[in-house]
Amino acid sequence: MYRLTCIECGREWDDEHYTCECGGLLEVRLNLDEIEVDFRLDGQNITVWKYRSLLPVKIDPVTLREGGTPLYRAEKLEKEIGVRRVYVKHEGLNPSGSFKDRGMTVGVTKAIELGKKAVACASTGNTSASMAMYAAKAGINAYVLLPAGKVALGKVAQALMHGAKVIGIKGNFDDALRIVREVCGKEGLYLLNSVNPFRPEGQKTIAFEIADEIGVPDRVVLPVGNAGNISAIYKGFRELYELGIIDAMPKMTGIQAEGAAPIYRALKERRDYIEPVENPETVATAIRIGNPVNARKALRAIYDTGGVAEIVSDGEIIEAQKLLAAKEGIGVEPASAASVAGLRKLADRGMIDPDETIVCVVTGNLLKDPETVVKVCGEPVTVEASVEAVLKVMKS
Repeated sequence: MYRLTCIECGREWDDEHYTCECGGLLEVRLNLDEIEVDFRLDGQNITVWKYRSLLPVKIDPVTLREGGTPLYRAEKLEKEIGVRRVYVKHEGLNPSGSFKDRGMTVGVTKAIELGKKAVACASTGNTSASMAMYAAKAGINAYVLLPAGKVALGKVAQALMHGAKVIGIKGNFDDALRIVREVCGKEGLYLLNSVNPFRPEGQKTIAFEIADEIGVPDRVVLPVGNAGNISAIYKGFRELYELGIIDAMPKMTGIQAEGAAPIYRALKERRDYIEPVENPETVATAIRIGNPVNARKALRAIYDTGGVAEIVSDGEIIEAQKLLAAKEGIGVEPASAASVAGLRKLADRGMIDPDETIVCVVTGNLLKDPETVVKVCGEPVTVEASVEAVLKVMKS
């Protein structure tokens, strides 16, 4: 059904590998001419596993009924930026509250298929929360490495509650990933970061769902941290295109925070490689990554579709987060709002055609990072227990 192929040298590997000897990432390449697609893009019964015929697993899935997330029409945002049609794909309404569940349902299923008894990851939060949930469902152990003091409390709480062994390290995400990869090699744990070629296979179903519900948009805008999601969504649309199910590709548009923007800078200089950011920093903790593993794949996705990248400040991210919540009723964590902040900025700069149909992918739920909410919105006002005191505050 598929081959695991190095994106750099083309060498093929078995399912136990994550990278090639040359250092290149591996990618699942489906034998599309041998696959019988058993679903229709009819807008019905949308879930990750509706598209099982294009997912590289052989056993029954470990699932928490992920996918099928809402695609909201954002009419107030349309008017503000002067674009004909804007949708928001709310991945924060997956079971763990982020898009990571799509990759984890496939990744943990593959772990079980391969006979693994434990899984591990480095994380800025959402990956750990999702992996812990799916490992619990599968009945296997989970180990998480986090940059100590740099992960939103809501995400740490999820990983802990679902039984993962959580270890904070005195370093950043890139340090955590380096260490966990070595530990997995020594201890035989199944690594479930996005370097794992099977995780993006679940994430590509975002593309399938968008096409299923509204067809192919002109542009897909999303936050970019470790760059697995933009790569996966591009791959999903590419597979539908090669199968003849769709006849166009959207422009893949990646948004990074100013303090963690190696992919943006590579695109600005028309390079096909990144220069890592040594000490990434942004309020958007989920994309606070200076050396994204999937950078090469992300650059390919943007170049191949005629897309662009943009950077946004922390202030622009928080402003977009507030706008989505107050104007559209959509609550997201800061990293998610980067996609909307980036779209606003691109529109202001005249880089968006007013006739475009655009999908902004928001990746995580508002409740993932309550500390930031309190910092930017303030704590509730406390008054005496009387009608007069309450009215005074209401009218102030």
